[in-house]
Amino acid sequence: MKRKDIIPTSEERFMRESDFIVSKTDLTGRIIYGNEIFIEFSGYEEHELLGSQHNIVRHPDMPRVVFKLLWDYLAEDKEIFAFVKNMSKDGSFYWVFTHVAPILDKNKAKIGYSSVRRMPNPKAIPIVTDVYKSMLDAEKKAGAKDAMAASGAILGQLLKDKGVTYEQLINVLQTL
Repeated sequence: MKRKDIIPTSEERFMRESDFIVSKTDLTGRIIYGNEIFIEFSGYEEHELLGSQHNIVRHPDMPRVVFKLLWDYLAEDKEIFAFVKNMSKDGSFYWVFTHVAPILDKNKAKIGYSSVRRMPNPKAIPIVTDVYKSMLDAEKKAGAKDAMAASGAILGQLLKDKGVTYEQLINVLQTL
């Protein structure tokens, strides 16, 4: 599936309070399972999702460093929560509050990842949008080589200014 062919639109889709988007991937991020709500919001058919990289729903408004942070947590076998703007196959977008965690087998070996997304706190979205825009602008200004460091510096400074950890910030935003 060529994501470059999808043009983002300004049409926003909204999760319902009862919605839970669930997906599972292998260790490389390839989708091995997606529930009906995931299929609905992504706009893809199940056969288009299965075997695809999970970034098939990545919106270009998302700073790359958010996904680096996610993969860093998962590499340490830690769960992570995040606000993510996803893009549907038709170019529309939807915000989610996601929980991503390693999947362990009976011997405690990591065999994949699960992601459960729910409706984000609507009060948090304007704040997150502004922060992500600053991070994305820093990435673009710095260029590909230094993008992660530039974006990470924006997030790091925000956490320092607020005197909170990443986890604390995310929890506060979701409970505004």
